[in-house]
Amino acid sequence: MSIDVIIVEDDSRLRSGLVEIVNRDPQCVCVGAFGSGEEAVEKAPALKPQVAVMDINLPGMDGIECVRQLSECLPDLQIVMLTVYQDTNNLFRALAAGAHGYLVKPARARDLLAAIRDIHQGGAPMTSALARKVVDAFRAHAPDAASSSSPASSTEGTGSPLAGELAPREEEVLDLLAQGFSYKEIADKLNVAFGTVHTYVLRIYKKLHVRSKNAAVARWLGYQPESGK
Repeated sequence: MSIDVIIVEDDSRLRSGLVEIVNRDPQCVCVGAFGSGEEAVEKAPALKPQVAVMDINLPGMDGIECVRQLSECLPDLQIVMLTVYQDTNNLFRALAAGAHGYLVKPARARDLLAAIRDIHQGGAPMTSALARKVVDAFRAHAPDAASSSSPASSTEGTGSPLAGELAPREEEVLDLLAQGFSYKEIADKLNVAFGTVHTYVLRIYKKLHVRSKNAAVARWLGYQPESGK
């Protein structure tokens, strides 16, 4: 089964190049390519794509707002940003809006295809430099988390604007997700079943009105989805 991909990129030459790269891979097929966010929001739902490759700097509706709208009408769509922006603000705005991965232009064809396959399998592709920014942002918002003596106290002193909005155990789970722990590792740390952690995560998604781990973590770190470049 091939991975159905859409491209949202306003530069026509680059858009054509991305389509060619995707279609050259035996595991992928480009089912749509759009030059604006408005066109993508209008036409993509009928195509039922599995993965979207999204630019941020689009004419009219920017890529982050397009991510937010596509995530609402296509909740299973996995979105990887492909942009020149490397700043923390755009990174977290994209994640908070619903993006699942973030690559910086120019990306090599093999890296883009690897990201598409990774994100389709539930991964969160990101360069090591951007991943470091996520870690640094967490540390800046939660300077006391690393020195907590037990999981039960790990959310104390985090300074997260969401503190108090979630149940204590949900805060613990989200705090550990923000530190990069897997569901299995969280289950071991909290001495609960793997399925219990999954249930907590689903409750977190519902309360925070998000659809991905990255979006939940971005909200935990204080970044709100918003439109604008």
